[in-house]
Amino acid sequence: MNKILIITAPSGAGKSTITKRLLQQFPRIRFSISACTRAPRGQEQDGVDYYFMSVADFQHKIDNNDFVEWEMVYEGKYYGTLKTELERIWKQDELPLFDIDVKGALKVKELYGANAVSIFIKAPSIDILRARLESRNTDSPEAIAERVNKASVETTFAEQFDHIVVNDDLEEAVHKISTIVQSICSNS
Repeated sequence: MNKILIITAPSGAGKSTITKRLLQQFPRIRFSISACTRAPRGQEQDGVDYYFMSVADFQHKIDNNDFVEWEMVYEGKYYGTLKTELERIWKQDELPLFDIDVKGALKVKELYGANAVSIFIKAPSIDILRARLESRNTDSPEAIAERVNKASVETTFAEQFDHIVVNDDLEEAVHKISTIVQSICSNS
């Protein structure tokens, strides 16, 4: 069976930054583009960062069983991984890298078992995580509060993942995760 690499973390822990570094370092890894119903942020592009779609389109795909996993991450905001996305990556003999929320990561891990290697990235503390979210300048204070509350809950699931990496120093976190990824690439 084909392998999957899962990177998960609460919002603001550094997941996207680390994912981008891994994609630069490992040519055989391919970013698994998630579908979502939120609006693009900053320079995000449809089909590159996410497959942006309406709630109605997303729900239609749920009804058709088109997702490996999906979740309403925040009220009215759906995220999920299309089955066609995995097939696209595996056909190219590449390793899909999932950059997904904690609940979605647990679902993928349950579905694919040992073939899905999961890494949970933790921020050093909730206060640091809050500061990172605030420095983005992309969310309202209410949205940041919601993300911080959610992060507190998500962190309680960390032990259910194969590896836990605390991102208190970006270079060190990337190095630790690169070592794990190198092992996966060597064994698949």
